[in-house]
Amino acid sequence: MDLAEAMLGSWVNRVDELADEFKAAQPFPMVVLDGFVTDEVAEGLVAEFPSVEGMARTNDYIFGDKRQSSDLGQAGPTTKRYHDLLLSDEFAAVLSRLAGGRPLFVDAEFHGGGFHQGGDGSFLDTHVDFNIHPHHQDWLRVLNILLYLNKDWQPEYDGSLLVRTDPKNEPRSVAPLFNRGVIMLTSDNTYHGYRRMTLPPGITRKSIAAYAYERIEVGSTRARTTSWAPESAGFVKRNLAKHWTELVASKDKVLRRKG
Repeated sequence: MDLAEAMLGSWVNRVDELADEFKAAQPFPMVVLDGFVTDEVAEGLVAEFPSVEGMARTNDYIFGDKRQSSDLGQAGPTTKRYHDLLLSDEFAAVLSRLAGGRPLFVDAEFHGGGFHQGGDGSFLDTHVDFNIHPHHQDWLRVLNILLYLNKDWQPEYDGSLLVRTDPKNEPRSVAPLFNRGVIMLTSDNTYHGYRRMTLPPGITRKSIAAYAYERIEVGSTRARTTSWAPESAGFVKRNLAKHWTELVASKDKVLRRKG
């Protein structure tokens, strides 16, 4: 038995069937997988999940309020096994089959990924992810792999992943239930996020995120930073979101000159 078969749920035995589901999904290619990992692995990941207080804030500026830690390999034995699974050739083969044969691999740095967590008031505005890895100009981001680890999640907590191809469209909603995985395409129009939550004390929204890439020729795809499209925003935030790409490009140009 390989690592993928030992740790993933029964869905791993029907990847070719799921590839058709992935391709046909609305509003863009994705698949929602309950029982993403075995019960033993899911319970171990929850037990080893870091406290929200010990995690740094993400670089989402005014467009989000959540915490992140990319250090999966040091959290505990189950998380280390899951870390190794995500980086394995077996899992890469599963992702490639799911995505129609594209040769994919998971970023070993977990740049922007790893543990994600948000407490009361946490939110993440609607956005499209960056496409070229900031440390590897020949890596194109293709898939987001999300595993939710929220036991006894109540509908009134909200926190659902909202996905759409246009910020003006009504979104598809995916509740962040315990041991539910989402594998979704990331491209120019794969908008997603979650609305501000109201959570009781001691309850947080937990997930583990990984990102799969394929190698491309440098310069063959125009690099895009994360692009924001908040559902509701005041004048300042709305205009920041509108001009965010240009602002980031200007900042990067200044930093390169200084370097």
